[in-house]
Amino acid sequence: MAMTIEQFAAQCHDALRTHPGTAGREKVVELVRAALKDAGFIAAAIPEGTPERKVLYEDPELGFAILAHAYQGAKNSKPHDHGPSWAIYGQAEGETIMTDWECVERPSGDKPGKARRKHDYVLKPGDAYLYEPGVLHSPRRDAATRLLRIEGLNMDKVKRLPYEAI
Repeated sequence: MAMTIEQFAAQCHDALRTHPGTAGREKVVELVRAALKDAGFIAAAIPEGTPERKVLYEDPELGFAILAHAYQGAKNSKPHDHGPSWAIYGQAEGETIMTDWECVERPSGDKPGKARRKHDYVLKPGDAYLYEPGVLHSPRRDAATRLLRIEGLNMDKVKRLPYEAI
């Protein structure tokens, strides 16, 4: 029987509550990798027709959010961080080319920050990767993809400042 979103959320909650900070987030990375191997869980969490961003669960105590993402074609993002939050990207289907960026200058007022490309790598089905607060990255998708993502805070409620590549 496939794991449910509620069961997965409870496991994430327990890991983050029991192991504060990076240690808990690394435990959640392991949980995401395990969930990505559960075809029934992925089919239920990210079914055909899932929008580009769908909040599946938001933890009332710790504030983390579990999201489903489905992209139908190519899509790029500019360099960004998740403000005060961390994020875990879990690749369920397709491939995402991720770029890590070096922060050259943080955003200030209306002035975007500046970032320099460090390196690219590919997230393949089953891969999960943690981005700590302030870590700049950008995903590129050349074809259809599905992702399971965990945010330390629901980013719908957080203002993010823009960055430009130099």
